Amino acid sequence: MTLALELSELATEISREAGELARTRRVEGVRLAATKSTLADIVTDADREVEALIRDRLRAARGDDGFLGEETGAETGASGITWVVDPIDGTVNYAYGIPAYNVSIAAVSGEPDPATWEVLAGAVHAPALGETFTAALGHGAWSDGQRLSVTAETPAGALLATGFGYDPATHEGDLATVARVMPMARDVRRMGSAALDLAYVAAGRLDGYFERGLRPWDFAAGSLLVTEAGGLFSRLDADSARPMTLAGGGAVHAQLLAILDEKD
Repeated sequence: MTLALELSELATEISREAGELARTRRVEGVRLAATKSTLADIVTDADREVEALIRDRLRAARGDDGFLGEETGAETGASGITWVVDPIDGTVNYAYGIPAYNVSIAAVSGEPDPATWEVLAGAVHAPALGETFTAALGHGAWSDGQRLSVTAETPAGALLATGFGYDPATHEGDLATVARVMPMARDVRRMGSAALDLAYVAAGRLDGYFERGLRPWDFAAGSLLVTEAGGLFSRLDADSARPMTLAGGGAVHAQLLAILDEKD
């Protein structure tokens, strides 16, 4: 078994255990622990508990690896492998009882920097939906035994997904970006979970995805799902405060790139 497959299996196993903990805590009732960048950018007690579980399981299985988590930050490892973790992606959905939330776990090689890392494995588990999406570099993307493939043709226009930043000051620019993209779109979805959006692109449920301001843990696992499903994943203006992320099959990605690869 290759290292990528081993890491993918571990990510899948832990994501399911972590997802069950998140689902259980949701049934028991959500308690907000804090806000982050704005009042809308929330953290629940479950976010922290789930990340602690993931970190403990990874430390027990691969103690020399590094860790980069949304809630607890970075820890350098000695192996050259770093785990990039979003314990509950879609926390606002989670807090409101909307089932579009997930646990996202990726293993990357090299420095924990999206500009230079290579994603080896990833798992996105949506416990309330009962679905797990997994990928290992060179071995395809899968969901519950079915190999995933991005859409190749969009004769009626592309079904796209996007998201908006928490800072109200960014909303006008985000809405302007949507307006620029709409001529190529069949319709637009806004589900509130970047990792799930990317998983759906990989599964052919969405034709493409674009969003400004994602953090590394938002897209690490999902980016591999897309590329292993035959799609393309890009980040534009990576040195800016709010880089643009886009993903899709070849034709849709090219259309998005032509529209979005210019200064807003």
